[in-house]
Amino acid sequence: MNCMDSYQLWIEKTAGEAELAEELTAINGDSAAIEDRFYKELEFGTGGLRGVLGAGTNRMNVFTVSKATQGYSNYLNQQFEKPSVAIGYDSRIHSDDFARAAAAVFAANGIQVHIYDHLMPTPALSFAVRDLHCSGGIVLTASHNPAKYNGYKVYGADGCQITTEAAKAIQTAINEVDPFDDVKRANFGLAMENGIIHYIGEDTIDRYQAAVSTASLLPEGVDKNVAIVYTPLNGAGISCVPRCLKEHGFTNIMIPDEQKNPDGHFPTCPYPNPEVREALEVGLRWAEKTQSDLLLATDPDCDRVGAAVKTASGYTLISGNQMGVLLFDFVCKMRQANGTMPKNPVAVKTIVTTSMAAKIAEHYGVQLIDVLTGFKFIGEQIGLLEKKGEADRYIFGFEESYGYLSGSFVRDKDAVNASLLICEMFAWYKSQGKSLVDVLEELYQKYGCYESKLLSFQFEGADGFAKMQSLMTELRTNRPAELAGIAVERSIDYQNDDTGLPKSNVLRFFLKNGAEAVVRPSGTEPKLKVYLTAAEKDRTASQTVIHTLKEFFEQWAR
Repeated sequence: MNCMDSYQLWIEKTAGEAELAEELTAINGDSAAIEDRFYKELEFGTGGLRGVLGAGTNRMNVFTVSKATQGYSNYLNQQFEKPSVAIGYDSRIHSDDFARAAAAVFAANGIQVHIYDHLMPTPALSFAVRDLHCSGGIVLTASHNPAKYNGYKVYGADGCQITTEAAKAIQTAINEVDPFDDVKRANFGLAMENGIIHYIGEDTIDRYQAAVSTASLLPEGVDKNVAIVYTPLNGAGISCVPRCLKEHGFTNIMIPDEQKNPDGHFPTCPYPNPEVREALEVGLRWAEKTQSDLLLATDPDCDRVGAAVKTASGYTLISGNQMGVLLFDFVCKMRQANGTMPKNPVAVKTIVTTSMAAKIAEHYGVQLIDVLTGFKFIGEQIGLLEKKGEADRYIFGFEESYGYLSGSFVRDKDAVNASLLICEMFAWYKSQGKSLVDVLEELYQKYGCYESKLLSFQFEGADGFAKMQSLMTELRTNRPAELAGIAVERSIDYQNDDTGLPKSNVLRFFLKNGAEAVVRPSGTEPKLKVYLTAAEKDRTASQTVIHTLKEFFEQWAR
């Protein structure tokens, strides 16, 4: 079926959905707009679905969500005798609507549904899947994407986002579903009355909060009177982060009024990504106004957290890699000091995360495992340890995109856990007269001056997608001997080389003097991402290498 045929079918079948029908009517005669909505179906990857909200097969809407849920239901009914699922959602536009629509589809397929009755962090869904012994779960969220996006994350019975193999099987099941004729739907209210859908209770939430508390590392007697500005960026963090911090003695917390309440339009923060300075502007203004010590910002589904600390010259933002090594060192240091470091400890990071972590791991005698990009691969490693009865060996996992986890109680990055750790780490060093910037400088002096930079190149629409594929093919086929004049000592193609990891569309170049460049298409946005690392003897030299590589790749991606 071509784009125009699909468009006409959707006009006919979505007449009862006013918002979608209005959009389809508005693009009548606009071939480019029609093609953009119908030239493909949203790709169901290992993270599920993610796309722009709107009408069409290449959009997030109640029909694409219901189709995916019917396919997932078919898969679950094939895999389990009496399947059950847990459902969570954040503050994004239609997240609650999509969550209820998905629940109705699961229920119609005889699958027991446990659904949160209010927005909750993504890690709380990961916890609920295991706590309630579910066969799987979903979260309606687009994480840190702009407001026009929404998404559908899928979890397995282990509380991890689904594996590559499971994703392929679910995609096959979805492909067999007609979104208009094959989807079963129950009445949500009646399904609640019949008990096939019910709300997740406060007892599960309390158990999640208690599990997060087990990650606390701060000794008794350390002053916790830290002035904290916390912003949930109008997202789900408001449900858990303030409670967690207050229960651990961090009571001096201010929340910006304009970002406190859930709002999927993100009116003061169009791109609610704590990796981006613009997302922190409101929080920084509040911090400056109140002269607070620390700023924390969690993304809409509260699995990532960004931070800034007060220094003599103003507020300094801490990058994902920087916070990762700070927390890794802190966890190791405190566990050794309080006698809770396990025998043969394990930490896990992604291949695009700073190699400085290897130096810290070596210093503390920690086994460091590298995995593909995506926190589910870190969660998978926890699961493998658990199967061997060794889950307590896991002490920390992190990725450069502001995701951290210091316990095995969930299998995804957890900004509630990370927010508590950051506050404890801040208070610990403050009691010694040090800022986090001071400690970071000490780590650089000890392990080397590692600098990192993430480049993101946008490729919208069918033409952009084709160009992105072409760039990757060219780079893969003709692997360069140098990048920006810096010799390539070796390279890895994670799609075709034997790496011991799942196949993935990633190219990694190891350069002279420890520099690196990793190139991969985003799994959630129409972007090509390039991760740069330099490791010179001083920061100025490292920054020069980063700048040189940045200019090279900016020219390459044009």
